[in-house]
Amino acid sequence: MKRPFISILLITFTCSATCQVLPAPNRLRCDFLLHTNQVSQHGMPVTEPLTSAINKKNKYQFAPIYSQQPIFNWEVDTLIKDVSAWRILVASSPRLLNKNQADYWDSKKVKTSGTHSIYNGRPLIPGILYYWKVAVWNGKDVATSFSDNAVFYLSAKDSSDNISHYPLSASIQSPATIFKKDDNSYFLDFGKDGFAQLQLHLTSETSDSIWIEAAEALKSDHELLNTNGNIRYIKIGMFLKKGAHDYIINWPANEKRNHRNSPILMPDYIGEVFPFRYVTIKNFKGKLYKESVKRKMIFYPFDDSASNFISSDSILNKVWDLCRYSEKATSFTGYYVDGDRERVPYEADALINQLSHYTVDPEYSMARRSMAYVIYHPTWPTEWSLQNILLAWNDYMYTGDDLFLEKYYTELQKKLLMPLAGNNGLISTRTNKQTPEFLESIHFPKSFDDKKGLRDNVDWPHGSHYIGSEKEYDGEQDGFVFNNYNAVVNAYYYRALVLMQKIALVLEKKADAQFYEEKAKGVYQSFQNVFKNPETGLIKDGDSTDHSSLHANMFALAFGLVPKNDIDRVVAFIKTRKMACSVYGAQFLLDALYDNNEGVYALTLLDAATQRSWYNMIRSGSTITMEAWDKLYKPNLDWNHAWGAAPANIIVREMMGIKPLTPAFETFQIKPQLGSLSFAQLKTPTIKGAIFVSYKKDTSGDVMEVTVPGNTKANIYIPYNSSKPGLFIDGKNASIKPENNFFLIKNVSAGKHYFITK
Repeated sequence: MKRPFISILLITFTCSATCQVLPAPNRLRCDFLLHTNQVSQHGMPVTEPLTSAINKKNKYQFAPIYSQQPIFNWEVDTLIKDVSAWRILVASSPRLLNKNQADYWDSKKVKTSGTHSIYNGRPLIPGILYYWKVAVWNGKDVATSFSDNAVFYLSAKDSSDNISHYPLSASIQSPATIFKKDDNSYFLDFGKDGFAQLQLHLTSETSDSIWIEAAEALKSDHELLNTNGNIRYIKIGMFLKKGAHDYIINWPANEKRNHRNSPILMPDYIGEVFPFRYVTIKNFKGKLYKESVKRKMIFYPFDDSASNFISSDSILNKVWDLCRYSEKATSFTGYYVDGDRERVPYEADALINQLSHYTVDPEYSMARRSMAYVIYHPTWPTEWSLQNILLAWNDYMYTGDDLFLEKYYTELQKKLLMPLAGNNGLISTRTNKQTPEFLESIHFPKSFDDKKGLRDNVDWPHGSHYIGSEKEYDGEQDGFVFNNYNAVVNAYYYRALVLMQKIALVLEKKADAQFYEEKAKGVYQSFQNVFKNPETGLIKDGDSTDHSSLHANMFALAFGLVPKNDIDRVVAFIKTRKMACSVYGAQFLLDALYDNNEGVYALTLLDAATQRSWYNMIRSGSTITMEAWDKLYKPNLDWNHAWGAAPANIIVREMMGIKPLTPAFETFQIKPQLGSLSFAQLKTPTIKGAIFVSYKKDTSGDVMEVTVPGNTKANIYIPYNSSKPGLFIDGKNASIKPENNFFLIKNVSAGKHYFITK
């Protein structure tokens, strides 16, 4: 595809005594891999604790890349409001690079505003180290010094998807508490659930046998829950040798796991893992100390310092901690999977995982691997196929890189499911259009053919489960009536068409863009004709029913299918349904509410203490988000399912209102909707650097503090309160009129800013 024109000049770095000293670029990435790329001044790789690789076969102890033309990214300080140019040097030795000599690539001075580049030097040789650094010029053409050196190497082997990624990481953890139950029995609590292995150092006076139990939940104090179900429990016998010895528990493979669905297997250099928080050791006659038992928790490299959130609401704070930790804890395979029961990447799980992962850790390779995987290993729900386009667009907006869109463009076109469209322009899985050729084109597994192809889902689970005072219908579809033409499926179809038009424009496929734009307009009109109830303004579930569910309306509202004149009626109806959807559906319910300035009501769902709430997961004892609100609603639920972690991204994207407006956060918005909160403070990462927002309400005035990363601009919305009509920006009185209950300040430059209303 065409790249924008950039001019190139050879420069030297000189500066008079009057030059402004600007900080050098930092946090260099190669193919989006960040943590392990730093090297010392002597050129030796530095392994940081954050991402210490446990793959002993990886001689450099950091992640290889798989592209001959890797992408370079870097961050700049907030003192650099605008970048006008950059220069990259790539060399085969640190000695050359320290002399500003580049035997592989000297980009010269490239005049452009970006903070990323595609390698354009000599062909890279697999298996050797390369060193690189970058310097930039600000908008006044003042240069920084070069960054510290970073290092990468090109793998000699292809990966399954050729997407650069880290090896899995490990954290060796001691139990938080240890309790001696009786003379021969000990109970240990590691504080949180985790996918892990168990290591023991035990001293015994005789050879003997002991029992080891591990579990995620408790039946009572110091008694492990054993349900033989999906809340995990295991009991293993082990022979103990006389004397002091080290032992590693080998977890057995789960024979019940459905291999038809292509589960992700643990790599050989890791071995099997098991999710547990609690351990009991029985029939052990020696002494047990905290140092005697270690848990080796496995996860994809995760920066615990990248994000934080605190507010005046203690429940909301706990929900944030639960969901943020869930992103780390469930990353144990290096892909987004649906928990321990299946360990299968599902498109819907990946979508919520992706958004939540982006907002708590600046990591993009795990999402990309998962996206590539689900394209060729699809699952059965109709809407899940359409979510491939949403996943790809999110990747582009958060990374600014269009190579994934370009590589998988034709596959994304197939995932639109256009062959299922009828004369009305809407798609249906029930009109005999799912031919073998169609199913093969979307890589639908032949093992699923007995299910007759794609099936409409709406929400999960289906079926008859406990109803009760907080639930009117069985299943999680709010009584949705399935017809030939499905409102939820076609809401997704419309959204996918809108995004495909945007993707085609990014890739400069103008004819395709026009085609998708026209298709989207036609689907919008057909949607109104078929699904809108003209008397109520609500969205009906299907083409031959008058029933309106929460789902038909919340998806239509979230995806822009509710006409402006009907929004108030649809929102009012949505509020009557409360949380009549699953933990998955809650993502779109909250998106729809916040996008329509319903932050006050949305907060009541986020921090609810009802049975159908995130706090109920905490109250139940889980430290990772659960697959459903409660076992009453899904008896086989598991306790390690990150598709329930929507608040991690909802708090960032919607409640604090931080969203990219242009790719890679070159421009973004901050639009807080705090509802009843009196205080909230958030740090969230982006590929350009961390964004910080603090908002405090006070009788004397409301104070909003914002830090905008270097080389970015923000559109900042300050909530308007008629009792505090004055606005002060960085200490100066601002003459700005509020609109729609917000003051809007556009194109706020990098740095720290204060907004006060009083």
